[in-house]
Amino acid sequence: MAVVSLPDAEWIDQVGPIEGIEPVPWDITAPTEREHEIELVVPPYLGDRAPLVALKGLPRLRAVQLMSAGYEDVLPLVPPAVQLANAAGVHDASTAELAVGLVLASLRGIPEMVRAQEQHRWAELGGRRSLADRAVLILGYGSVGRAIARRLAGFEVTVTAVASRARRGDDLVGVVRGVDELPELLPLHDVVIVIVPLNERTRGMVDDTFLAAMPAGAVLVNVARGAVVDTDALVRACASGRLLAAVDVTDPEPLPADHPLWDTPGVLVSPHVGGFTSAFRPRAIALLRAQLARFGRGEPLHNLVRG
Repeated sequence: MAVVSLPDAEWIDQVGPIEGIEPVPWDITAPTEREHEIELVVPPYLGDRAPLVALKGLPRLRAVQLMSAGYEDVLPLVPPAVQLANAAGVHDASTAELAVGLVLASLRGIPEMVRAQEQHRWAELGGRRSLADRAVLILGYGSVGRAIARRLAGFEVTVTAVASRARRGDDLVGVVRGVDELPELLPLHDVVIVIVPLNERTRGMVDDTFLAAMPAGAVLVNVARGAVVDTDALVRACASGRLLAAVDVTDPEPLPADHPLWDTPGVLVSPHVGGFTSAFRPRAIALLRAQLARFGRGEPLHNLVRG
C-alpha cells in the first residue's frame, strides 16, 4: 500500500477508496506522524506555498500532485528527484468562462453599467463594440486556450491561436502561429487573451512594445499569471485611453489598495478567481481518483511537468 496525503478528511471521503492507496490527512502546515511513510503528497489548493518546503524532509516521497494548473512557484520547493504533476484540465472550463466574460464586460461596458446603477443613473452606453465581428488572438494554446477557443466559436469572431512555436491546427483553428509572429499579428486583433504559463521566456512579455503594437481600442485580457504583464506598462497604455484591459491576475498580487491600476480608466480587475468555481471540486476529485489509481498500480502519472 502506498501512503498518500490529501489536505484533509473531507478530501479523503470525496475521493473515496483507491486500490493500493492508504490516504492520510495532511495540510502540510504542521508535522505529521506519518511523514516517514508518505510517498505522494496532494497539497491544499489554496494558501501559502511556503510550507511546501517540508516536502524536502519526506524520505519516501516520490511524487507531488497539485490541484492547480500553475506550478512555477512550487518547483523550487520540491526535491529534484520527485515527480511533479499539475492539474491540467481541472480549471479549463472555469477559466475559459471568465476569460470570455471579461472580454464581454470590457467591450460592452458592464463596469460602467454597474457604477451607473449604483448612482441610479441611466448611462448612455449605446454603440459600444460587440464581440461579434472581432478578431481575437489567444496567446497560449494549451488546454485552457483550446477551451477559450471552443467557447468563442458561437460568437461570430475570428480566432488566431499563438503558441511558443508554429504547428498544425485542430478542429477549432486551422493553424497555430508561433510567438515569433506576434509583432505582425498584434496590430490585426481587437482582443488579446493571455493564457501562457509563467517562465523566464514569458515573464514581462506583455510590455510597452507589445501593448503599443495592439490597435487603439483593443482589449487585453490576462487570465495567465500577473507577472506575464508589465503592470506599469499596462497602466500607461490604459491611462492614455488607447487600450482596455481586464485582468484576473496582477503583479503584485494581491493588488495593494493604493496601486494605480485600481483607478486606471478602462481597466477591470478580477481577484484571481478564474479557476475557483463550483466546477473545481468535482473535476479535481475525478483527477485525483485517476492519478491515485495509477500511482497505486505503479503506473506513470499523467500531467507530469517534471520527472
